[in-house]
Amino acid sequence: MDPKKISAELSVAEQITPEDIPALAAAGFRSIICNRPDGEAADQPTFDEIDAAAQAAGLQTRYLPIVAGKVLDEDADDFGLALIELPGPTLAYCRTGTRSTTLWSLAVAGEKPTSEILEATKAAGYDMAGVVRRIVNGGKTPTDEGDAKFDVVIVGGGAAGIAVAASLKARKSDLDIAILDPADIHYYQPGWTMVGGGVFDAQTTAKTMGSLIPSGVHWIKSAVAAFEPADNAVILDGCRVVKYDRLVVCPGLKLDWNQVEGLVETLGKNGVTSNYRYDLAPYTWELVKGLKSGRALFTQPPMPIKCAGAPQKAMYLSSDHWFKNGAISNIDVNFMNAGGVLFGVKDYVPALEKYVEKYDAKLNFFHNLVAVDGPAKKASFDVAKPDTPVERVEVEFDMMHVCPPQVAPDFIRVSPLADAAGWVDVDQATLRHTQYDNIWSLGDVMNAPNAKTAAAARMQAPIVAENLVDDIDGKSPTAIYNGYGSCPLTVERGKIVLAEFGYGGALLPSFPKWLLDGTKPTRAAWILKEQILPPVYWKAMLRGKEWLAKPEKVSAR
Repeated sequence: MDPKKISAELSVAEQITPEDIPALAAAGFRSIICNRPDGEAADQPTFDEIDAAAQAAGLQTRYLPIVAGKVLDEDADDFGLALIELPGPTLAYCRTGTRSTTLWSLAVAGEKPTSEILEATKAAGYDMAGVVRRIVNGGKTPTDEGDAKFDVVIVGGGAAGIAVAASLKARKSDLDIAILDPADIHYYQPGWTMVGGGVFDAQTTAKTMGSLIPSGVHWIKSAVAAFEPADNAVILDGCRVVKYDRLVVCPGLKLDWNQVEGLVETLGKNGVTSNYRYDLAPYTWELVKGLKSGRALFTQPPMPIKCAGAPQKAMYLSSDHWFKNGAISNIDVNFMNAGGVLFGVKDYVPALEKYVEKYDAKLNFFHNLVAVDGPAKKASFDVAKPDTPVERVEVEFDMMHVCPPQVAPDFIRVSPLADAAGWVDVDQATLRHTQYDNIWSLGDVMNAPNAKTAAAARMQAPIVAENLVDDIDGKSPTAIYNGYGSCPLTVERGKIVLAEFGYGGALLPSFPKWLLDGTKPTRAAWILKEQILPPVYWKAMLRGKEWLAKPEKVSAR
């Protein structure tokens, strides 16, 4: 007997025996639900035997037998009622625990998010793929699924999704394509760092989603609840079902603000800000302009994160302002990095270190932000240096820019598409799923070991499009992704360190040395497209081709 915890009130198990009851009582269980009909197997104890042993041990019981594979909606209702009426915690059992887990999943479907249910059951070792549509439908059997069918379905309408849709249309104009995304607004997220540095206005980084969907591509304005790759189906909120011949998954990642205790409560006040949110980037600039003395913290969580240079760029642009207005000598600038190096590709570190020295910034490696007390203006860090015990330290601040921990979206982490860490599992060269041949992924959500940047997505989009069209034509994939990513580290207004690299940190420069040399700060009279004004970004994304084919001359702001 090995009970698997599903929730605080319920654990499930395979068939138990009367001899197991004392151990269950000792473990703290106060009630037992039997979901296995008597006589299902010759060696199975009857419910009366279990009940007698349970009563002797002071446990209450309930008999709710379910025929294998036939969990009815009313069975789930009865199970939910039993959980309310019986004292907890409760152990439910059947032959393997699957029926009990299914009953719980359907019973709580109306009150818990689908992703939370699937995550709990998956962690316990139970696959609820067979009832996922019912979970999404509030625990009830759908009667009107409203199926739609497309040649290609793209999950996510960000830069990756729109670019790959445009690229597919450019290659095969007759494809029937749908983008699934519930958002009304598409944001140019790389620009938020520049908003926080006083370079852009926030409004320039936002456009309506409808204005950016490529011509001839359907937009289904709905969130995805679950995947059924074996049936080539995506389940939407509300239990609508969208079928596909081929699927592209690129919904981005999730900013997990709640991983840091007290952070959500203090964001946007008490001197705590983040350029990782549209509404907070202007507050960053307010804080920078208003700080004349004190301590400024800039945090970076453990990898992976999107745009690994963004936490540093916030520090450099803020420090540049303080340097130019003469306040830098009165401000204690600290970079609190959970990692052990300034930048992951060593070739670019010397150029960055010159600016760290210029701004007299302190580099605090292996410092991971775990808690914030906004009103007291104190931040707690776990210091995890190699070969030493983890130490908790508290640091006071006057201003703190936070880069939040980042994970795959909930509906991805609990899906059959995910690897053990929760990211979409792809072949890193072709970006095709390792298990499902008609599924591809790109952008921040997939597990190829590249930097999660907009530059990576713009390179991946035509590769996915090319390989998907090859598959339609009955050919093997011909386009190979080399891990290209780009991180234009703005070290002061008008100057960048352009880091371009591929898998394993290999240098992959796309600009000629006479134009931009990424190993040293360069005056940005020519600015690469990921970093310039959003209109160029919008146009480049909608072209769906390689965005950096030719640098475009623009005036630096």
